[in-house]
Amino acid sequence: MSLRIAMVGACPYPVPQGSQVFLRENALALRSRGHEVHLVVYGHGIGKDTTGLPIHRCRRIPGDGRTDAGPFLAKPALDVALAFTLRRVVREARIDLVCAHNYEALLVALAAGVRPILYHAHNAMSDELPYYFRWKALPTWLGRWLDRAFPRHADRVVAPHRRLAGHLIVRGCPHDKVVIVPPPVDAGRFEPVTPTRDTPPVLYTGNLDAYQNIGLLFEAMALVRKAKPDARLVIATAQQACLPGAEIVPTPGFDSLKRLLARDSVFAVPRVSWSGYPIKLLNAMAAGKAIVACQSAAYPITHEETGLIVPDNDAQAFADAILRLMNDHRLRAELGARARETALNEYRPSRVAELLERVALEVVAARSGAQ
Repeated sequence: MSLRIAMVGACPYPVPQGSQVFLRENALALRSRGHEVHLVVYGHGIGKDTTGLPIHRCRRIPGDGRTDAGPFLAKPALDVALAFTLRRVVREARIDLVCAHNYEALLVALAAGVRPILYHAHNAMSDELPYYFRWKALPTWLGRWLDRAFPRHADRVVAPHRRLAGHLIVRGCPHDKVVIVPPPVDAGRFEPVTPTRDTPPVLYTGNLDAYQNIGLLFEAMALVRKAKPDARLVIATAQQACLPGAEIVPTPGFDSLKRLLARDSVFAVPRVSWSGYPIKLLNAMAAGKAIVACQSAAYPITHEETGLIVPDNDAQAFADAILRLMNDHRLRAELGARARETALNEYRPSRVAELLERVALEVVAARSGAQ
């Protein structure tokens, strides 16, 4: 059975950030199974989309050019416009299923009154929302309320890992509504790195929002430079930034990121926010990188097999792991090769597509049966 699917993201698109990549790769995975997939997104982005997917953009709002994650003034107006756009797309394209990626898209789908809704949970708001504010008490309370109030209203919830699934179940999602499906990555699109005997730089990729915990990386680099004064830190991002002690490399799209990942480096993920799934980790694994990651966000990594995992916010342990990989090109090669093999086997798009398709068909069948 071929479905007509509207995949909605309350975000600019395309943008080389994790949520947008997650959205795009799931859309491509479902299209590969013969389904008709429409993207419903904000009216702006960075660069051009090359997937060939039908893209439906909501009306642009003055001041809507921001591509960073997190709250900003134009967001409520954008989400209202997105809800109207989603209703139109569902009606005109005779959509069978709405896939809502992340919280705002779920709220947009619920506000639009469309059904059935398959909610792709990217995070827990009680975990991520406080990172965007100086005062934490109110955002933490609001995040907990959001986690209790809205995911349970979707017809089915897809979580990328077991911990987030358990969190949502404890907060009111029926157990039989929640299924775990990891994000896909097409490792064949990445050129595997070949480590050399030269001392590699440390590489971070992605946005610079507070939940990425960049401060820990700078603390670790200060310790690394006590042993290696010339150690380089390269930060690849689509955002405008000037960070003393780091070389900023603009990466406005996938091609620029792929070229950078193909070079020998130690890949660093200082994030400790537990509820999301860092897509950058899957990209690094696909490219055969040697990775250092903090425990709470290292979901696809197995310690000493496909990367090195250190305790959360332990700058000394992070620095020690970086130095270990800097000093041992054979270890970088071994960990990187096993990481790439894991990405090729466990996160391949065809495997994820089968899982997503099964869930999608079940949701549509259940809604049809209920009606």
